[in-house]
Amino acid sequence: MNKINRRLFIKNTTIAATAITLAGKTALASRSASRGNPLPRWKGFNLLDYFSPSPDAKSDRTTEEDLKWMSGWGFDFVRLPMAYPRYLSFDRTNDITVDEVYKTDPKVLDEIDKLIFMAHKYGLHVSLNLHRGPGYCINAGFHEPFNLWKDKTAQDAFNFHWAMWAERYKNIPSEKLSFDLLNEPAYIEDMNDQFAKKGPVPGEIYFKVAEGASRAIRAVSPSRLIIADGNGGGNNVIPELIDLKLGQSCRGYWPGLVSHYQAPWVWKDPSKAPVPVWPGIIDGKEYGRQQLEDFYKPWIELKDKGVGVHCGECGCWKKTPHQVFLAWFGDVVDILTQKGIGYALWNFRGDFGILDSGRSDAEYTDWYGHKLDSKLLELLKKH
Repeated sequence: MNKINRRLFIKNTTIAATAITLAGKTALASRSASRGNPLPRWKGFNLLDYFSPSPDAKSDRTTEEDLKWMSGWGFDFVRLPMAYPRYLSFDRTNDITVDEVYKTDPKVLDEIDKLIFMAHKYGLHVSLNLHRGPGYCINAGFHEPFNLWKDKTAQDAFNFHWAMWAERYKNIPSEKLSFDLLNEPAYIEDMNDQFAKKGPVPGEIYFKVAEGASRAIRAVSPSRLIIADGNGGGNNVIPELIDLKLGQSCRGYWPGLVSHYQAPWVWKDPSKAPVPVWPGIIDGKEYGRQQLEDFYKPWIELKDKGVGVHCGECGCWKKTPHQVFLAWFGDVVDILTQKGIGYALWNFRGDFGILDSGRSDAEYTDWYGHKLDSKLLELLKKH
């Protein structure tokens, strides 16, 4: 977008005043889960086609067969976590500039269109998510020109991106497409340090960012269903956002000592990670079903207050012993299911997935040349 249109966008979204209601509530009512959850109990997977900010990053692209298999196995949801630089056109030999944040690449946008439409072909709801938004990502690996929690220029850019997606998909109903504003918000001083200290975003700041993006979306697409990820990396409910009438998304990674055992992006020295068990004592602390229920209690209370809740990411990295993973994850999805909360596994094919996960101790079934974790698939199909 040129500079003139950029100024018009900022001006128009600043003065836009739209009533913020829970988009799509009526339209989604027929598919809504039981137990009082305004959001459907979607079940599915995250697709990582546009997860990396670099177009050169190695990633398996989602195929039509993938989506056909998901649908055939009874799943109805995919989440598409995207890094915004992936669909931009800019000089990648240098750090991105503030102006370049606005330069979308029509070719990549068309590719994203095709993936969304292909998912719809198989009856899958698509949740469009900015895993990396302008000025923020839970992961390092890209040099941001600003900080979303501190800088108005970053917030303007964030609003621009969501307004762009809202305009592009304004004719697709919320039953088929929802927007997940930002993956796993956390307050990070140094965005370029993978192991920098992370804490919850101050509530008033998260409110300001979420409200601005919601207004930008609903100025174009008033009935769009919008979801906000939990604070503190997705783990904590966000009471400050209740008045915005957004859905909220929790995580299925607690405790990280189980879900991210030896994960190199979590542990500076993976060899020092304590061996997980479930239930039992890990690193001197007891973990089991009761502790897991305590973790999800605030989310269940939020749902009981009328806020839609979904678990946008869950699962376990490949190094966790398979039987420990299945025992723990069985409790996770059982607790969520009993309370009418859906989930999305990270991912479909890959280290967390049901296909080609690379677990050394799993018994795989051949599935059209892929290695299928049949025990994990059966667990998911039961919930």
